Amino acid sequence: MKESPGTTVIRQTKIQIFLRFLKFGFLAWGGPVAQIAMIKRELVEEEEWVSKERFNRILAVYQVLPGPEAHELCVYFGMVAGGRLGGFLAGLAFMLPGFVLMLLLTWLYVSIGIDSPILKAVFIGFQAAVIALIFAAVHRIGKHSLTNVKLIAVAAAAFIAYFCGVGFFIVLPLAGLAYVFWMKGQRAYVALCGAALAIASVLLFNPEVLQLQTAAPVPETGSSTSSYSPLAVFWAGLKAGLLTFGGAYTVIPFIQQDAVINYGWLTNRQFIDGIALSGVLPAPLIIFSTFVGYFGAGWLGTVIMTFAIFLPAFSFTLLGHGLMEKVIENKALHSFLDGVTAGVVGLIAMTAIQLFRTTITDWFTLFVFAVSLLMLYRIKSKFTVVFVILGAGLIGMLWHTIV
Repeated sequence: MKESPGTTVIRQTKIQIFLRFLKFGFLAWGGPVAQIAMIKRELVEEEEWVSKERFNRILAVYQVLPGPEAHELCVYFGMVAGGRLGGFLAGLAFMLPGFVLMLLLTWLYVSIGIDSPILKAVFIGFQAAVIALIFAAVHRIGKHSLTNVKLIAVAAAAFIAYFCGVGFFIVLPLAGLAYVFWMKGQRAYVALCGAALAIASVLLFNPEVLQLQTAAPVPETGSSTSSYSPLAVFWAGLKAGLLTFGGAYTVIPFIQQDAVINYGWLTNRQFIDGIALSGVLPAPLIIFSTFVGYFGAGWLGTVIMTFAIFLPAFSFTLLGHGLMEKVIENKALHSFLDGVTAGVVGLIAMTAIQLFRTTITDWFTLFVFAVSLLMLYRIKSKFTVVFVILGAGLIGMLWHTIV
């Protein structure tokens, strides 16, 4: 392949590429920061596939694009070593362990179910821990994304609009445009975006928006889901894959909107169970979409949802990484993406509150939530999320045994 500036000529067979990134997939614990550090240490610092300067630029591009950055980096390095086919194999290998393990956990979940009192207690602990994870993610993403008063205002406006029932396809473009105009000093256009958002909020306001379904019409555990639409599952996954700005947790409100609220494929508690299960796997968090896909279209749905949500991450690199590097230099686009990210923070915050209200329903779940949140801030390890989720499940089981 043609060598990019700052890139060493690396030649590996397709088998070598697949096995190398399959190993990364099995070791992908600890979320994107740990995954990126692992890839950088081996391929940049030890083997010098690209220069450190080149790596930093590539990472900067992926940080402003939707999709899991670690997965996109794998696709990129696969291209460096083996062209587009190498990039595809690298991305496939990296996500494969998490996908297979998520399929296994989904099968156990729908086959065994959580009808026994002990399992119910374990999953109650899981659910409270996941809410803590989402709250911590809102804080972490907001701290890095809301870097000035204008972005905080955009996030607040998005929060209010989402509370009133305005869909994210209206909220996010207006958030991006408002911030672009605000940065250019064009306050009249900012006011126009704000007015459009306010009108939409008034027209769509639903005072029961916080009373989310806790018993959506989903199939019984283990029953067929063939009546649901594979096309709807694909569209839900693709939308989520195109809108994961600022980290994997930003995908949560988009999938929840379709899977729980719009289509009623599963309940909020089942949705949170899926997030909990993905949190204990060596994989990007968005692999919980595999679990959601089952409830949308059965086992075919697991494949469709996973394919759709990872499709943008493959496509941006395999088809247009060079173009994206040039486009990303446009400062106006930077401002638009910053505004969109601020809007997403507002959406996640609103979703976190919604899920909190339907999950933290007594003093015990509040206790588990508080302890989990404390541990997330006190323990610094790539296994922190795994420890917190499993620990919360253990607390739930012990509480059930004692009481």
